[in-house]
Amino acid sequence: MALTVLHRVHVLKKVAVPFLFSPAILNAGEHHVCIPFIWTSPVCHQLLRGCSPSELGRRWLCITSREPLFLVSGSIRLSRDPSVAGRPTSLLHRLSSDEDRVFKDRLSSCTSSRQVLRLLRSSPHLSGAAAASVLHQLADLEQNGAGGLRDPDTLLSDVALSELCSRLEKESAELEDEAVIQALQGCTRLYLDPWSHLVVRLVSESQVRLDRGCLSIGALCSLARALFVLEGPNCAMLAQAISQLQNKDPAHWDTSQLTTVYSMLAAGLAEGGRYQDLLNEMNARALSLAPKMDPLTVSETFGALVTLSQAQALPLVIALCKQAVRHVPNFADAELAMVLSALMHYGHSDHFLVKELERHVPKTAFTTHPETVTKVMQYFGRRRIFSPPVFDAVAESFVYRADEYATGQVSRQIAALGVVGYVPQEAGRLFRKVESVLSARFSQFQPRALLELLHACTLLQRYPLNFVSKVFSPYFLQQLQEEGSGMDRVMLAQLTQLYMTVKLECPFYDGPRLLPKLRVKSFLFPGRSLETPVDPHLYNTVKTGLVDLLGARSYFASRVLTPYCYTLDVEIKLDEEGYVLPASHDEVYKRIALCIDGPKRFAANARQLLGKEAIKQRHLQILGYEVVQIPYYEFEKLKGKAETVEYLHKKIFPHSYRLSW
Repeated sequence: MALTVLHRVHVLKKVAVPFLFSPAILNAGEHHVCIPFIWTSPVCHQLLRGCSPSELGRRWLCITSREPLFLVSGSIRLSRDPSVAGRPTSLLHRLSSDEDRVFKDRLSSCTSSRQVLRLLRSSPHLSGAAAASVLHQLADLEQNGAGGLRDPDTLLSDVALSELCSRLEKESAELEDEAVIQALQGCTRLYLDPWSHLVVRLVSESQVRLDRGCLSIGALCSLARALFVLEGPNCAMLAQAISQLQNKDPAHWDTSQLTTVYSMLAAGLAEGGRYQDLLNEMNARALSLAPKMDPLTVSETFGALVTLSQAQALPLVIALCKQAVRHVPNFADAELAMVLSALMHYGHSDHFLVKELERHVPKTAFTTHPETVTKVMQYFGRRRIFSPPVFDAVAESFVYRADEYATGQVSRQIAALGVVGYVPQEAGRLFRKVESVLSARFSQFQPRALLELLHACTLLQRYPLNFVSKVFSPYFLQQLQEEGSGMDRVMLAQLTQLYMTVKLECPFYDGPRLLPKLRVKSFLFPGRSLETPVDPHLYNTVKTGLVDLLGARSYFASRVLTPYCYTLDVEIKLDEEGYVLPASHDEVYKRIALCIDGPKRFAANARQLLGKEAIKQRHLQILGYEVVQIPYYEFEKLKGKAETVEYLHKKIFPHSYRLSW
């Protein structure tokens, strides 16, 4: 008995689905239940390898059922209702194409499982494909996203569904290949017991069809997905299906077949690098077909590449991005969101795509799905794209439809503005609305999202002090610590900079303080830093010019970490008379901070200083530094030593004559 339970638990973990019992058992509280199962599948015998022969007959499994666990009956029982038994639903009825289409249209219009079952009872004749569609529609409506069903009692108690499953089992040998495999996949999506008579029969019949070697690409993909759910990645029948799929030569597939196989592999079958050779062939074929792809195909292919971790498929990503430019006005909201998510994943941006989005988003910002609008903002922020038309349109729409946005979406939108340091034209109304959202839904914000939002506000010189004080409270900091993997260095740096901003720019603030143990020493660190490292090539060029200007390397210091967490690219010290002091000198009257700003400190498409660099320069000025900005786009125009020295002199000492060394 113990061995049986262990095998059963192994399969439960492997399949990741609950098993169905009768309604009477579901209503019993927490107790031990013994349920009979008939072990007929060859798979079952493999799983029970090691048991004695006498144990391979009729078996009893003892488990503990707990509400609200929903378990599907191991054997679907036929209805005993005479009114139903006298007029069984035929799955072999040859419906005309119009009749089949009308039924499927009515089925797709159902918005609840009760409507589906009512339609099923009113349809005495169904084709095999229509019967399988019923199972899939029920799965679409009933799956709750957590490995269970929303209303299991309705399915368990319905005699029409039981009759449908019984007819599928009895007539499976006469059904078309597609109908058999679609029915099997529908069973897995409804979490039916892998050892039920119906599932075992459909698996057996699918094996027969597979052995014939005539299954289409779509049928092979559906079968592979069903087998993966039932038996995992090491199933011999699954390997046979994939082998037949590979033999069909991906070089001749069309876009529909490609997306079907991509979707199948992305469902978990390709985890751990499996079938990479097949994926390489598919990527090559998709690259040639990219100019012909429609919006849905572009979106689905992007999504599959991300899920399958195809890091080497950058040429395909670029080709898909070019095709996406043509489809921007035609993308559905979810499709555009998927495209932008994939481009963020691969770190790719396209000038023409930005232009299309700048034309499209202002027209649709008031009606587009909130998540899609947020993805647009997130994409522009992640890729450092400066776009006043998009930012202004989204800011204006936010004022009117803020209640439609989830708290995480609000945080990501404001964070994108903070990245590029852009204050929209509707800034007054925008931040009043943000403040009202914070007031009304403060408790709904996740700690990290709230910290991101408040930090972004300070980058834009907006200071929501009423909420900042709550962030520094022990209760919030404890929540931040408990969320996810705890507080990482980025979060600690954001807290430190938030506290520093409040102290420097809001001297009247008298709320809670950030504990010293939570403050970082430097905002510059590997990864997602609150400062951008100086560009090495630009720095070396400026350094050479400074030596020529000042006469020696000892008159300036490089990469100086200040007591205020910021790192100076170059620091020059002056005495009271304005003379330059050696870098090692301690008694200083005035300090000059040179900000050698390379391309990465600006927006990717404009000379707009990023928010984190603007706040750094602002804080250094408040702290008494004279900040001198040396942007790359000015320095790169200089030709020769004389021009470089003259430029640096005018920048650093604009009111003094230059000495010649």
